[in-house]
Amino acid sequence: MQTITRAHLAETIYTQVGLSRNESADLLETVLERMAATLEAGESVKISGFGTFSVRQKGRRVGRNPKTGVEVPIMPRRVLVFRPSHVLKARVNGTTPEGGDDE
Repeated sequence: MQTITRAHLAETIYTQVGLSRNESADLLETVLERMAATLEAGESVKISGFGTFSVRQKGRRVGRNPKTGVEVPIMPRRVLVFRPSHVLKARVNGTTPEGGDDE
């Protein structure tokens, strides 16, 4: 199983779009930076036909150390959540998406 990296994505932009390698890398970095800044601000990023990235606030709770069983407080934090679109789910499962919602 191969992992797609920034270099792979930049190379794909270079070959598919026709920008120079430097322009392709700059475009990718700009898109990723814009997504990161939007998420950092607490807003969602929705890519139609792919999915939605959003930030969720988790409250304080009590957890346990699995090794010792000792209770440990888990502080409130923000977590990044990805919800794939129906189109992406269908592609991964080799089926056709049902309905018209491409969230």
